[in-house]
Amino acid sequence: GNMVEWCLPQDIDLEGVEFKSMASGSHKIQSDFIYFRKGLCFGLACFANMPVESELERGARMKSVGILSPSYTLLYRYMHFLENQVRHQLEMPGHYSHLEAFYDDKKGVLPDSKGTPGSQQPVHWLPSIHRYMYPEMKITHPAGCMSQFIKFFGEQILVLWKFALLRKRILIFSPPPVGVVCYRVYCCCCLANVSLPGLGGTVPESKPFFYVNVADIEMLETEVSYVACTTEKIFEQKRDLYDVYVDNQNVKTHHEHLQPLLKINNADKEKYRRLNDQRQMLLYSQEVGEDCSSCEEDLFILFFMEQNNRIFQTLMEVSASQDKTLTADHARGMGLDPQGDRSFLMDLLEVYGIDVMLVIDNPCCT
Repeated sequence: GNMVEWCLPQDIDLEGVEFKSMASGSHKIQSDFIYFRKGLCFGLACFANMPVESELERGARMKSVGILSPSYTLLYRYMHFLENQVRHQLEMPGHYSHLEAFYDDKKGVLPDSKGTPGSQQPVHWLPSIHRYMYPEMKITHPAGCMSQFIKFFGEQILVLWKFALLRKRILIFSPPPVGVVCYRVYCCCCLANVSLPGLGGTVPESKPFFYVNVADIEMLETEVSYVACTTEKIFEQKRDLYDVYVDNQNVKTHHEHLQPLLKINNADKEKYRRLNDQRQMLLYSQEVGEDCSSCEEDLFILFFMEQNNRIFQTLMEVSASQDKTLTADHARGMGLDPQGDRSFLMDLLEVYGIDVMLVIDNPCCT
């Protein structure tokens, strides 16, 4: 099995990290990177696999070199260093001087296992409904991950958007490599950004758990909301651990009351068309040299944030009104389908504890 060969500081609890930093099934690929969560910290590890003429190592040497941090926003900056170091460890096992120097240069004080102040910095879950953290997100991941996400899922992103906004437990399955799938976890969380003050004090945060495996089952059993990915097919059978299961581009749920949310309605198609129109305009303005400052990442993140803000602004205004009545016109004004999004709206009101009366009738047959 996997083992931790070396670490600094030596007294840190790394139980299970050897399985988080090397995805199940990685022996079939040459290299990968992996984001994960360990206690209150986030990790990034780079994996590499090299053939060797050694019976003891069964013809292959596989290693991961990783770092842990209380926030994942800056981890990507060290990707290149980790890729170089894992290659170095494969070729010259046991030489840790570069890693020691890196640790001495970057080390901070981590919170202890109880989360009490060993650190002056709070742990940041990103993105969080409680804070407007968009500027920090821009440095989190490489350019292009959001546009790849949208191209990969197409109109299905509107289905994922609703589940993310409802704070459901979303598990994404994919065989290795898992690096690009960790980006899908991040993008999925970005769909639920809201920047309105005073919203959602009692709402569970949308936590990016990134890569999880069977060793995380006990921890996942206690979570009410998360987005994670795995390479282990066994998870599909453990339905009590997730609400939404994503296999490749197939989004599914075993909860009957969530089934209507899987259907793409006219309002969803309109939103997707609008998103693509804005993207084409951005690409055109970049082509003719008018706009070099904006990028697709900004466009996608702001598109969904504005959509979410409009929904919650309307809901809060209606809840503050005298009759508290939410009509079909309100739904259309929020960019939703009065009939197709009825169950989504009802769930939304319940999850966020918003007190309004829904008077959108289901259409009857005559």
